[in-house]
Formats: sequence, C-alpha cells, structure tokens
Amino acid sequence: MSNISYKDAGVDIDAGNEFVEAIKADVKSTFDSNVIGGIGSFAGAYALPSGYREPVILSATDGVGTKLKIAIESGKLDTVGIDLVAMCVNDLICNNGVPMFFLDYYATGKLLPENAKDVVAGIAEGCRRSECALVGGETAEMPGMYSDDDFDLAGFAVGIAERSEMDTVANVKEGQILIAMPSSGVHSNGYSLVRKLFFDKLGMGLETEFDGKPLLETLLEPTRIYVKEYKANKAHIKALAHITGGGIIENLPRVLPEGIRAVVDKDSIRILPIFEFMGQYVDEDEMFRAFNMGVGMVWVVEPEEVDAVLAHTDGYVIGALAAGEKGVDLV
Repeated sequence: MSNISYKDAGVDIDAGNEFVEAIKADVKSTFDSNVIGGIGSFAGAYALPSGYREPVILSATDGVGTKLKIAIESGKLDTVGIDLVAMCVNDLICNNGVPMFFLDYYATGKLLPENAKDVVAGIAEGCRRSECALVGGETAEMPGMYSDDDFDLAGFAVGIAERSEMDTVANVKEGQILIAMPSSGVHSNGYSLVRKLFFDKLGMGLETEFDGKPLLETLLEPTRIYVKEYKANKAHIKALAHITGGGIIENLPRVLPEGIRAVVDKDSIRILPIFEFMGQYVDEDEMFRAFNMGVGMVWVVEPEEVDAVLAHTDGYVIGALAAGEKGVDLV
C-alpha cells in the first residue's frame, strides 16, 4: 500500500502558504502605530491607546449570513469582507467603542488562493474604512465539512471605550430626536428571505436588471461602515442603534430606558428601491422586522444638536422620543 499525504486528504499546505504571501500587502495596509510585530506570529499584538482614564475593552463578533451564498454563486468575492468588518465595528460604536483591531476566520472545503485573496482584500478594505488594524486571522481547509466551492466567514472586532461613556441608555430621555443614517442597501441581514423571494418565487437571476443594473450589484452592495461619521459627531450623539436583523422595531429599543418610547414617522423613512420592490410581495410588518428599510443606524440627539449633525452627515430626522412603554411606534 502506497503512502498518502495531507494533500491526498484534501488539504494543500502549499496553497495555504501561497495565500499568506498574497495577502501580506493588504493586511499591512491596515496597520497603525499601535500594531506590534507583523504577520506570521502566533498571536496579533496591539498596544492600548493612551488618553483613557478608565479604558474598557469591547468585543463584537458576527458573520455575513446567506449573503455569502450569493457571493459564492456569482464568483464576486471582493465585497463580502467589507460586510464582515461592518457588522462587527458598527456594533462596537453603539457602546461608544472605538475599533482597534480585527481578526477573521475563513473556513472552506478547498482553499483557492485567488478566491481567498479577494475575500481578505475586502476585509482589509473594511478595516481601512473603519480605521482598525487587521492583526490576524485563521484559514481552515476542511474537506468533507464544506463542499469545494463553499466557505464561511466569521469576524471578531476589538475596541476601546471610556468606562463612563459605555452606558448610552442612561443618556436617553423624552424629547430627544431620532436621526436616521442611511443604509447602503440590504446590508447583511434577511438574505434568506431575499433569496427565497427573488430566486425561488420570482425566478429572477443574478444578471436580471434591477434599478438600472444587474440585480447582483444591488444584492452585494457592501454594508455601510459608520465609524468615521461616529467619530466626527460623537460629541453630539447621546445613543446609537445599529439596525440589523429585527429592523428598527427590535434594535432601537436596545438603547431605550424603561418609560421611554420611540415614535418613528414611517413616511419620513427614505425606503430604498430594493425594499419598495420586496414590499409588493412581503407584508409591511414583516419587512420592518426583517430589514433595515434604508436606515442603517439611528442616532439619538438633543433637539439643539440636530442641525450640527445634519450639517455634517447625510442623516435625516425620522422621529422623537416620548414617555410611554419601552418600544417603537411606527406612525
């Protein structure tokens, strides 16, 4: 009986080494002065930024969901990495955490260095947009666990906050104004329903024209990253809610104290064409529970701070806070 190798079992060590070499430039482009060492150590090292009285380390983890399935089927893999970073860092800033560094986990049935390089290029771009360093990651080649063409992604972001600023709920009170920060599209939630509607029910394809371009472009539009806008406007913001799965209805209450209710003017929401189209086939209540509807984040601000925020962002007012049972009214 002849000997067998790891490659015979479906794991190509040389492909893994080729991949590592291919991503080095992209990874290094995300480094800042706090990154210690380079690529290839057993752990990423990052010096704590100075200037914090009581620094608290925050963490967030997420994936891309079945949006990844569309990327795999289309072969367009250079944007889902941006989604991966966005879903994590947009959560961090909701607790006044400034992203410091990011790590990723890429698991696949067969490592194809060019495909993996495109994914990591997207992750690096997401890190640049959020001003955080990509300090490490793991690539797992697992034949038998995934089919050759499939892969999955997970991301992990670590940030830093001042302890006294973490509890944004304590800042929220009656009379404050709700400002919507527009989303870039569907972001990374609700894609099981998206795929069911467009592909199964309506029989559309990735190249079907939608809103003047192939449907693929709309569905793979990467999740908007709000870190830079947050940093520029932090002094004006009392609380932030990242609108992900569950929509405005389920995410906005996460920043509300007991006895405060959000009153949202539904007609003021700038609903994106993709959601207007889907709304012809999905009940409105379900739409608002599954999707962001064009609102990627909601900022809570004092009435006197509204003009300052609107002058320096593309945000717009969608409602206000009132006394009442904790929750959201769409009126």
